[in-house]
Amino acid sequence: MTSPGVFFPRLLFTVLFHVFFSRLLLAQLISIKTVPIAQGDQFEIYPSRNLAMGGVSIAVPDTLLDPFRNPAKGARLAAAPRFFGSPTFYGVSNGAGGGRTLPLAAVTQAGSWYGGLSLALQEVDASPPPVGVAVPFVAQARAAILPDVPDPAPDQGSHGNAYAFAMLGKVLAEPKLSLAGSVSWSRLTAVDGVDLLYPGSQAIHQLGHAADFRVGMLKEWAGDRSLEAVALHDRFGMTDDVTYLDSFWDPGTQRVRQRARVEHELDRTNTWGLHLQYERPLGASGWRVGWLATGNLMSHPKIPNYEIMNIPRDPGRSHAYNLGVGFSRTNGPATFGIDAIYEPIWSETWAEAEAPTETALGDTIPVGGKTVENHFRFSDAVFRMGVSRELTVGGRPQVALLQLGLAARSIHYRPDQYDRVQVSGRNQVESWVEWTPTWGLTVRFPELELRYSGRVTKGTGRPGVGVRANGWALEDAGAVRAGSLLVAPSGPLTLDAVSVVTHQFSLSLPIR
Repeated sequence: MTSPGVFFPRLLFTVLFHVFFSRLLLAQLISIKTVPIAQGDQFEIYPSRNLAMGGVSIAVPDTLLDPFRNPAKGARLAAAPRFFGSPTFYGVSNGAGGGRTLPLAAVTQAGSWYGGLSLALQEVDASPPPVGVAVPFVAQARAAILPDVPDPAPDQGSHGNAYAFAMLGKVLAEPKLSLAGSVSWSRLTAVDGVDLLYPGSQAIHQLGHAADFRVGMLKEWAGDRSLEAVALHDRFGMTDDVTYLDSFWDPGTQRVRQRARVEHELDRTNTWGLHLQYERPLGASGWRVGWLATGNLMSHPKIPNYEIMNIPRDPGRSHAYNLGVGFSRTNGPATFGIDAIYEPIWSETWAEAEAPTETALGDTIPVGGKTVENHFRFSDAVFRMGVSRELTVGGRPQVALLQLGLAARSIHYRPDQYDRVQVSGRNQVESWVEWTPTWGLTVRFPELELRYSGRVTKGTGRPGVGVRANGWALEDAGAVRAGSLLVAPSGPLTLDAVSVVTHQFSLSLPIR
């Protein structure tokens, strides 16, 4: 993988959150990523029947996870009111981070009305800084720090997040139509990996929130055919207070001293989305087919600025779409499913002049005019496949369920940049593939159901200095954003290959 240009990675640090969050909400929020950074499954917290099957979802219904993606599908789950708990743990290899989440959820029904509620608490571990990241001048001067100068130590502790979800819907018996709405809210004091994005900082205090509003519809016909639609609005806001220690020469004391400097970095993204999905049987052979189409419009009014970039906070916008088809077949106790999704995405960011700026041709760019324009064209693809097999234990059928799966995500994009100040342009091509094997086991008892799902994501890395891994090396000091990567001030940045391993244990039991 070649190194992006100086301004190419200006594709939205704000999208970092959506890269994470879209894993939870799958097709409805489309992820955008420009660097193969390893990301913990921080937001993959709700129970799922298909997660261990590679996450197939188009032609294989996921009655546990579907209500969190489309509240109208809660009607299928509310027919048998249940309580859920799904403790989830993830870790990045080489001690590069991790987290723990305990979500509790319940879905119930009263007549033609149904509703659900979920609450979750989470703890996210701080990521250790990349090896070798340091500011040499500061390191040499630390012995001369005066006692009265604050010396904030790097934060290596854990931080807590809280999540809440509520839905309410109604089922119309004729014409078998379900309508529902949902609201989810998150209070965030830690987003996995963000602490790696500010090289040389001494402490980072994160505080923000995310709100997601959805209206869903599910129409079902005879013959096991269905059409669903979801309209959503998602708002994300985060503030990163980043503390640095600046060294300076004090002529009065003839000593090197340090003083604290706090940078307030704002991160804002607003998303509007529409999702459509249709499913139907293929004859009487156990085959099913499904199609989906999704569109996201994103605005990015505030994008964080890195010290290493020393450029203004720039606005941006994105248009992301996906088109997918899925097939499944049920043959007795076995089920097979496969999804194929194509994602064309266009993103634009730009730098604005803070003062009148003269160009190489002698023209003047006024305050607020564009000095640099960056255009990204993506052709991403997602493939998922999985199998499940009911097992017979002690002569009793359907007592256990074994699942295996594999997901692959191919990212391919072309960044184009035009510098209005230098009157020059450049472009190139970037691509890589991420692989996620999955596995799971479900055991059913008359009173409850126990489920375990595991997965490991490969093909990504975490920042390190001086050692190349898998050929990924970002020599350019501008290779920072969008899949969210930092550049070390003390040397060329490389991605050391790591794996992200996630384990989820879920408990499901009837409420009555």
